[in-house]
Amino acid sequence: MTPGGAGVAQRHDQPTGGPAGRTGIGYEPGGAPGARSAVVDGPYGGNDGMYGPDDAPYAPMTASRSGDDGTDCGAAPDIGADLASHMADEVLADYLHQQSADFLRSLRLHRESGSDAEGAGEAARQLRRAARRISATLHTFRPLTEEAWADQLRSELGWLSGTLAREQACAARRERLMAALQRLTGRGPERGDRGDRTGRGERGKRGDRTTTGSSTGPATPSASSAPSTDPDPDGALSAGAARAGALLDRQLTLARTRAHSAALQALGSSRFHAVADSVAVLASEAPLARTAAELPADEALPPLVEQAHRRLTEAVAALPLSRAGYPYNAAALAADQRQDAPWHQVRMLVRLSRYARELIAPEAGDLLLAEAGRALEWHRDAAEAAAAAAAAARTPRIAPATAYALGVLHADQRHEVEAARFAFGRVWLPRTPDRKG
Repeated sequence: MTPGGAGVAQRHDQPTGGPAGRTGIGYEPGGAPGARSAVVDGPYGGNDGMYGPDDAPYAPMTASRSGDDGTDCGAAPDIGADLASHMADEVLADYLHQQSADFLRSLRLHRESGSDAEGAGEAARQLRRAARRISATLHTFRPLTEEAWADQLRSELGWLSGTLAREQACAARRERLMAALQRLTGRGPERGDRGDRTGRGERGKRGDRTTTGSSTGPATPSASSAPSTDPDPDGALSAGAARAGALLDRQLTLARTRAHSAALQALGSSRFHAVADSVAVLASEAPLARTAAELPADEALPPLVEQAHRRLTEAVAALPLSRAGYPYNAAALAADQRQDAPWHQVRMLVRLSRYARELIAPEAGDLLLAEAGRALEWHRDAAEAAAAAAAAARTPRIAPATAYALGVLHADQRHEVEAARFAFGRVWLPRTPDRKG
């Protein structure tokens, strides 16, 4: 049954309590430390902007937290006083109950939004925000949960969050690329006239210039012959920008429409109702192992938080930060998904570490992780925008001027990728203890 009705859905796999064993988390099969299944933001991530309302820190009702102005940020979490008097299952259950209640509340708001697209979008962002935190908690503190049930719920939350994220990602990518075209050309593509969008206007202008030149006599070179000997890159960019913008607009609008249809279909599916039922169970009964009730919170939780942070530092150590630390190093200009993947992995591990610290010390934010996350969100957005420009440039039978404009746009976004890597290095390296020089 779906949440909101009478009663609570029943568990279908294991009785309450689960296994008493305590196993390590380690790396999941497939190489990287399992953050893709834990931080459930799908292929496009949580395109939330810069840790805005969609990613606000958790604040339990029993604890006060600092404001959004950065107060108390960057300090080491105070894990002693608050955790020493509680058992591990109490702290985990409180956090999971809060996030599950937020998930169900957002689901109700989404259903009540009706034709209000803005309200539905905000509710979907809040839904994904809660889903990410539930999934990340079940991943980081997996040894203290009923692992089979928790792993299944994490997988389903990843499917849901990824499906809901695609529409917003397409809209944000379109806005980003249109703004970049306007910045590169000095005018928005939408300001071009109909002739520019169809190509007839450009051909007509060339014809006008030829006619004007021919009236001066055959012995005098025409003005239109100058570009053939002295190319004008700015003119070529302006000529193709309108049609490049129109092509990107068509492709990304179509992708957004398809993503919207997929989201509506997912929200009406039996699979989604099963996910909602599982979250409704989680809101009243967290699937925790017996060991969680036997261990004090200050003994069981901090080691798992530190393990999540250790994974992050190991992944960051594998990044080419020494080269990225130099501006204009051109390391990111080559569009290669393999070189972007480690940075995307670090972005997800930053979220895992941030959410884990949020659970044990909700009143103390971590400015380093927040700033690092902003830089890596910028990196992800720029990399995906560059990929969209490259895909549009591969459209068959486009005009050379259009392909040129898309190539310039692609290079511009890859420069943004490089700048984001530089910004991440500037945030991270000052806090690295073994940094030399």
